[in-house]
Amino acid sequence: MKAGLRLKSLFITEKPSVAREFANALDLKPSSRDGYLESEKAVITWCVGHLVTMSYPDKYDPSLKRWDLETLPFLPEDYKYEIIPGVKKQYDIVCSLLNREDIDTIYVCTDSGREGEYIYRLVDQEAHVTGKQKKRVWIDSQTKEEVLRGVREAKDLSEYDNLASAAYLRAKEDYLMGINFSRVLTLKYGWTLGNFMKQKRSVVVAVGRVMTCVLGMIVKREREIRSFVPIPFYKVLSHITPQGVKIESEWKAVKGSRYFESKKLYKDNGFLKKEDAEAFIKEIEEASGMETIVEASSKRQEKKNPPLLYNLAELQNQCSKMFKLSPDETLKIVQELYEKKLVTYPRTDARVLSSAVSKEIYKNLSGLKNYGILSETAAEILDKKSYTGLAKTRYVDDKNITDHYAIIPTGQALNNLKSVSQTGQKVYEVIVRRFLCIFLPPAVYSKIKLVTKTAGETFTANFKLLVDPGYLLAAGGKEAKKQDSVSKEQTDAILSLKKGMKLPIKKHLIKDGTTTPPKRYNSGSLILAMENAGQLIEDEDLRAQIRGSGIGTSATRAEIVKKLINNQYIALNKKTQTVTPTLMGEMIFDVVRGSIHSLLNPELTASWEKGLTYVAEGTVSEEEYMKKLNHFVAKHTDAVKRTNHQYILRRMFDETAKYYVNKKGKGEKE
Repeated sequence: MKAGLRLKSLFITEKPSVAREFANALDLKPSSRDGYLESEKAVITWCVGHLVTMSYPDKYDPSLKRWDLETLPFLPEDYKYEIIPGVKKQYDIVCSLLNREDIDTIYVCTDSGREGEYIYRLVDQEAHVTGKQKKRVWIDSQTKEEVLRGVREAKDLSEYDNLASAAYLRAKEDYLMGINFSRVLTLKYGWTLGNFMKQKRSVVVAVGRVMTCVLGMIVKREREIRSFVPIPFYKVLSHITPQGVKIESEWKAVKGSRYFESKKLYKDNGFLKKEDAEAFIKEIEEASGMETIVEASSKRQEKKNPPLLYNLAELQNQCSKMFKLSPDETLKIVQELYEKKLVTYPRTDARVLSSAVSKEIYKNLSGLKNYGILSETAAEILDKKSYTGLAKTRYVDDKNITDHYAIIPTGQALNNLKSVSQTGQKVYEVIVRRFLCIFLPPAVYSKIKLVTKTAGETFTANFKLLVDPGYLLAAGGKEAKKQDSVSKEQTDAILSLKKGMKLPIKKHLIKDGTTTPPKRYNSGSLILAMENAGQLIEDEDLRAQIRGSGIGTSATRAEIVKKLINNQYIALNKKTQTVTPTLMGEMIFDVVRGSIHSLLNPELTASWEKGLTYVAEGTVSEEEYMKKLNHFVAKHTDAVKRTNHQYILRRMFDETAKYYVNKKGKGEKE
């Protein structure tokens, strides 16, 4: 290094807009250059997303450009990488800055996550950067305070080597499965697909570790709906009128009932044949003389706590329901809110806060005193100091945070809301409402229950009454406005009844019902099912309890759904956000099911993701993981080479095509 050279730090971000935010936060007052900013103390540049990518097989050997079964499986020992042609100019700028003599410290400020780590590591690798101090800036929001903290507390880049290993392995995994499985299935069955679709060419079978598993979930659900046979059933109801007030109770075959576990019932409260329900009514009316005996009448309070905070999957689900936004649209909006310093980092799986953040949470609340529609709620929380015990609640849990805590408002930069779309402002409001709820008291309900016995058979009436809306007032949902299922007169009448009292029965009646098919996924529920490894769990609290490793990550799920749509394997109804397979999607599913069935297994796909987490944590080595991956790819590629399912597939395609009408060759559903 030349004597007297003034040394500078280099900051590398993912986008030009983020670079400018860093320059402002660090108070650098830089000059604009071609592809970077520079001041007396520092240089700031950016990557514009990925600048480097993995090379296709023909870069290893030109003969591999031609797809051939003899060259599969393709499992390179040393991987080749190349600069993406469209961003070569920016790569050259970043490369020259990384190796500039006057740069002594590099601050890596790409997104704080696995993918952001990978973006920088690839550039560093290709630029052969040596002799510099490298530090990692890890932040949860882009506010000035957080940027300054991130730079001040930046750790040595080597502390993130395990995360980088997991990032490289994720890319190799997608590459190996994509190249080998797509090629081998296309070579085996591409012409079968092409001929069936009358395209006179081989159709490429696009396969991916996560993408194919998600396609499988959608196709299986569609076939469940298609094969569903509705079952009619008949419930028996009783009407009584204590104190002249009508109460409706429902019969259930509890233990002791002559119909307990009877094959004549659907579940335990509906007869499969109407004549059996009619015979039952006649039987109990004759035996009871139209009189019922009070078994119990009770009233108890039940508290409902505010839900956990949003992670990306929960927010995508909520926005799909409320605003009919696709997961990709929600991610774009919340990413913009993050870049405008309005919310914390969006690509998170956590639904809780860290204990460190909980100690400073009054700062977020203070800023929200200036947020019009909810300013009074924020002010009230601050006045009552409801935030003081937050660290001891279920909303703070360091064990349930990996890279980032839940998505919450920063309370800062509220002026930036003006430059956000109307939908973006609504999404921000949803995030703020969920955040404020955790400082408010639970909603309180009265649960009123009446149990009567008629000729030894049990009838039950359950009612729910909202006593105190608590947090529901700030939640802004429909629940606070719901009509109560019970009137004061009914409540008083039920509670006046004592055990052993005999009451006249006004009448019995039959209520018809029919079983319903499973629901199709919508874009939001699909993301939730991916997060829960293929299980669609409607109950929010239950989801929070059982959530483990999902399919894909919060950063990639929206992109996977988008890719399936772009490949025309699935269709998304923009008005309803309902997701259905296309004819081609179902055919690809059948090809994979008969060849590499395990690719459709959500638990297996989730276990690969869990393995990457273990690599990031340092409990599994890169070598162990790579050995397992190579074995999996080689075994299944060789197995497909030995299969010949063309005739069986043709019959399956014929069967599936009956449910579709070909429009422009896309095989859209009738």
